[in-house]
Amino acid sequence: MQAENKKNNINIVSLGCRLNALEAEKIKKMLSGSIDNAFLVNTCAVTGEAERQSGQTVRKLARENPNVPIFVTGCAATRNAELFSNIPNAIVIPNNSKMNINAYIKGINASSCDFTTPQIRNFPHPVPNLSKQFVQVQNGCNHKCAYCITRFLRGPAVSFEYKDILNDTKEAVANGFEEIVLTGVDTASYANNGMLISDVCKSLLHDIPGIKRLRISSMDPASPEIFKIIDLIKTDARMMPHMHLSMQSGSDEILQLMHRRHNAETVRKISKYAGKEITFSWDIICGFPGESQEKFQETLELVKETRPIKIHAFPFSARPGTEAFDMSNQIDKSVAKERVKTISELANKIRLEFMELHIGSTVSALIEENNLARTPHDISIKVQGEQIAPRTICDLRIIGIKEDDYIGIIV
Repeated sequence: MQAENKKNNINIVSLGCRLNALEAEKIKKMLSGSIDNAFLVNTCAVTGEAERQSGQTVRKLARENPNVPIFVTGCAATRNAELFSNIPNAIVIPNNSKMNINAYIKGINASSCDFTTPQIRNFPHPVPNLSKQFVQVQNGCNHKCAYCITRFLRGPAVSFEYKDILNDTKEAVANGFEEIVLTGVDTASYANNGMLISDVCKSLLHDIPGIKRLRISSMDPASPEIFKIIDLIKTDARMMPHMHLSMQSGSDEILQLMHRRHNAETVRKISKYAGKEITFSWDIICGFPGESQEKFQETLELVKETRPIKIHAFPFSARPGTEAFDMSNQIDKSVAKERVKTISELANKIRLEFMELHIGSTVSALIEENNLARTPHDISIKVQGEQIAPRTICDLRIIGIKEDDYIGIIV
């Protein structure tokens, strides 16, 4: 057993969402001092392609590092353990055990593979040097969206204690992170000891004066908390004026089929309440069963009306075990892909128009690696001139646009 080796050379591959990346870091910290020279692959199953890539990643690691244990956890490992069971060195840890160190120790001890002298030969997955720190506030989801497999794999919603969120945030600020992003599977549903997600934001800003920038990851448009967050953005400049909404469609009929809890009018109200100083990005599923060209056009019209500056569009992926998998009126994949292209081009046009309005202005930006910065509206700036240390917040003048980025100079 490796427990005697204390180097903790745990190499992470995190696929899918930011929450996966955050949890992988937590697992690595948990394993510190107990397991050395191992891979941790936190898998994703949100689409069939994500699950395929998870399997491909583990097989490649096993092929290039034949005597190194590979802990495979996350949603794909939980949904389809058989995908990994025949891969040499793979040790499957389901989601409900991923934060239990004994599961990893037992996994190594029960394996028939020889891990006596593990030696990592090839690991072409450099860990990014993040400029912002993600802090998990909850896990799981209680809703029943027809397309979603994640809720089955992560279980019901659980909101973390505020004291734990506070401690994680204090640690991040002490480590030099000036931007904090609160994240979870269904962040908007946070509810613990009378606190909702807007209360968490207010309390963190009050209790930790050192926070320079605070954001929230994806929010459910049906949550009334969005309006409270908008109020906070308008009253505290440290709350960043950009929100990501898990829209999925702009057609009321398709939203009903998806079992979403909002409609197009909900989004109109959010947009109107926010005003022009707050921006939004959306998730959109293209080609959901029953999405005719007319229904897709309704989504396009809502985009034109409410003008989100970024859309993450992806084709519908039918996941076995979900209601949508067996729905009639399935849409051809080629049609779904073409709709992704169409709505992405429209969003890019809106984004460019928004960016052009700010040429010549000065913005406070967070510096990332290689002199790439991030505005409060989550738009990247390529900074010309001298190198600036990552995690630094500085004033930049926007002097132009190149492709999807601003061009900026230090004021």
